[in-house]
Amino acid sequence: MLRFAVVGGVNTLTFYGCYLALHPWMPYFAAYTIAFVFSMVGSFFLNTYFTYRTRPTWKKFLLFPLTQLTNYVVQSAGLVVLVNWCGLGTRIAPLVAAVIAIPFTYLVSTRILLPRRARPHGADAAPAGEGDGRTGDEAQPVRCAGPL
Repeated sequence: MLRFAVVGGVNTLTFYGCYLALHPWMPYFAAYTIAFVFSMVGSFFLNTYFTYRTRPTWKKFLLFPLTQLTNYVVQSAGLVVLVNWCGLGTRIAPLVAAVIAIPFTYLVSTRILLPRRARPHGADAAPAGEGDGRTGDEAQPVRCAGPL
C-alpha cells in the first residue's frame, strides 16, 4: 500500500504538472483529459515495476486503461461537481477529485496487475494453504497459444 501511495503521489504530480501546462491553452476539461492519458501511461509502468513488482505485458498495458475507466469516471464526475456545483477553482478541483478516486484506483489496479493468487486480502485471493509461495507473473500458468 505504501508503494501504491508513492506511485500515486508521483502520478498525481505528473498529471497536475501536465494539466497546469495545458490549462492556459485549452478548456480545463480538455487539459484534464490529455493530462490524465499521459499520466496513465506513466502510472502503468510505475505500478508494474515498483508497486506490484510484476512484469509489464502488452495484455496488461491494453487492459490497464480499461480498468482506469472507473478512475476517470470518478475523477471526471468529481471535477465537474466540484467546479460547477461547489464553486471550487479549476486549478485545485482536479487534485481534490484525484484524492476521492484513490480507493477505486487501488482496487481496480490490483485486479488487473496482479494474478488472482498474488492479490492481497480479497475475495479473489487463494484460500489459506493453497499458495505455492510464488507471486506475480510467475504464478500464472504457462499458456502455449496466441499472442497476449
